[in-house]
Amino acid sequence: MLLKTLTTPVILVMMLVVHLVGAQEKSNLELIDIFDMEYISDPQISPDGTQVVYVRNFKDVMTDKNLSNIWLVNFDGSNNRPITIGNHNDFYPRWSHDGKKIIFKSNMTDNRMKLYLMWMDSKEIVVLTNTPKAPNQVSWSNDDTQLAFNMFVPKQGGTKIKMPTKPEGANWNSPPTYIDELNYRGDGQGYLKSGNMELFTLSIDGGTPKQLTDSDFDHGAPVWSKDGNTLYFSANFNPDEDFEPNNSEIYELNLLNYRVKALTDRYGPDNDPVVSPDGTQLAYTGLDDKLLGYQLNDVYVMDIKSGTTKVLSSSFDRNIQNVQWADDGNGLYFQFNDKGKTKVGHITLSGTVKEKVSGLGGLSLGRPYSSGAFSVSKTGRLSYTKGDTRHPSDLGVLDKKGNRRLTFVNDDVFSFRNLGNVEEIWWESSYDQRKIQGWVVTPPNFDASKKYPLILEIHGGPFLSYGDVYSSEIQAFAAAGYVVLYTNPRGSDSYGEEFGNLIHHDYPNHDYEDLMSGVDAVIDKGFVDKDNLFVTGGSGGGVLTAWIVGKTDRFKAAVVAKPVINWTSFVLYADNPAFFAKYWFGKKPWEDPENYFKRSPLSYVANVTTPTMLLTGEQDYRTPIAESEQFYTALKLEGVETAMVRIPGASHGIANRPSNLIAKMASILTWFEKYKE
Repeated sequence: MLLKTLTTPVILVMMLVVHLVGAQEKSNLELIDIFDMEYISDPQISPDGTQVVYVRNFKDVMTDKNLSNIWLVNFDGSNNRPITIGNHNDFYPRWSHDGKKIIFKSNMTDNRMKLYLMWMDSKEIVVLTNTPKAPNQVSWSNDDTQLAFNMFVPKQGGTKIKMPTKPEGANWNSPPTYIDELNYRGDGQGYLKSGNMELFTLSIDGGTPKQLTDSDFDHGAPVWSKDGNTLYFSANFNPDEDFEPNNSEIYELNLLNYRVKALTDRYGPDNDPVVSPDGTQLAYTGLDDKLLGYQLNDVYVMDIKSGTTKVLSSSFDRNIQNVQWADDGNGLYFQFNDKGKTKVGHITLSGTVKEKVSGLGGLSLGRPYSSGAFSVSKTGRLSYTKGDTRHPSDLGVLDKKGNRRLTFVNDDVFSFRNLGNVEEIWWESSYDQRKIQGWVVTPPNFDASKKYPLILEIHGGPFLSYGDVYSSEIQAFAAAGYVVLYTNPRGSDSYGEEFGNLIHHDYPNHDYEDLMSGVDAVIDKGFVDKDNLFVTGGSGGGVLTAWIVGKTDRFKAAVVAKPVINWTSFVLYADNPAFFAKYWFGKKPWEDPENYFKRSPLSYVANVTTPTMLLTGEQDYRTPIAESEQFYTALKLEGVETAMVRIPGASHGIANRPSNLIAKMASILTWFEKYKE
């Protein structure tokens, strides 16, 4: 009866609405959707707790770039808006103590990274630096009149190779490069230029930064004393720094006479000093180095006047990061990973730990690594990256009323895309019955009565952890119709020091049983086709994937991404040779060649029958592409079906450009689809 009262135009409008709703029926994710996804990072709450500035990360499909702007929102979620705009990179916002200004970094002019100052009432911006290199880590003085930062200062790299003078007009090659340092290149940096991170101060009125140090060592992030007469920083001033990469101390720099004094003295790293609100104490992270592969940071507090230090977290069996003082000076906030979840905790000066908030989100769109960021105000309010398996990190806040999510930056994409469902799973390892954690992802529109192919996806590190956070790679596999298992085998972070060191000088080894037991546990659920199993992983996960195909033929195909295949060549070719030899093996390759080889996937190459793809960035200096090339050639010589995918211009992270991440996912799926029945 009601329908008869509607006019013809109204009926037409209703039909149009029904048509549009039907047109928005959800479909599975596509690889190109990467360019539409965003995520939040580096949330910085104002000192009074009323506002949050944060970085909103996005991508440009036409230029294939990762970009970012800075946004501002009230703590209650109102008035959310950008305070910088444009297709460039604006990041690292930091409030002044009075809450009236922020500094940030940007390449908005000349495509050069510079330090900027913004007044928060007018949003006026002024550039503070015009230096060849951009400031690295910056801190405000307590009176908000000066900044301190560390910045790379190039040095003239001399050469001992004397070339004759070329004839006028002759077209000779560039002169030879002379290298005499142990660490001469870095992943994501290329071949290192001569120079060091030095300390500077700069007035917010502008001018030329004042260089405070000039040495042959790098200086860490400086922080101000309460009275503004001292800077505290960490550094490794050992003459054998390259051979002792894990032995830094906390130092003070007197700004009245420029004398540098060590405040700590032990074998092990001391890092990230933070001054208490009243200026009398210094908190920092560190550990007594036992040369273990996996070692937990503790948090220490030093009485600045007496130099007396006490450890607060000796009974806390998790790694501590991002330490920040509570305004009352009676405790500190910190970040930690626990069983795949990233959390914020509070520790009192007597060592009592209380969890404040869980579910910090991942800070990338690739694989589901546990990660996050937070900041705390003088009022005790928190801002943090909030995420889970259904969305990348958004902005979350916490106060006495509880925690809330303020942004929903990907709701536009996920409103018309289906996602795979993610469920946590635990099982016992067949090796020693230890409990192992993982996550099972089922395809969209999953039907438990059907049989699906399975992908085992393995994390890198190896001392890292996956968690219940969003992953474009995992969701892409699910969208293609695969069940996916991702796991935290022995050696993973977030389960304590003993669990992490189960692989000390024994990697890869019994991770294998952990992973195979996980595959069996998922098969036992009844919806996996045991004749359609696939395996992939990157970095440490690439090591384990190559190890697995040398130990079993149960997988139809494998993709080994950015692996180590030969530990001897890796240690001598990667970007941190002293660390890897000292902490992961305990001896140099020629001192223990048998151990190096038996732990290398290359030692099992004659057993491999699984079709195996190798995938690595051509500018990867962490696990150099020569590792992939060795395995590719060895497999070819053994007659195994194999292919090699090289990502041009990519370092170890691969996804320095969005299309690289797409290329990685497309390559894996192409290889698996070739062998899937």
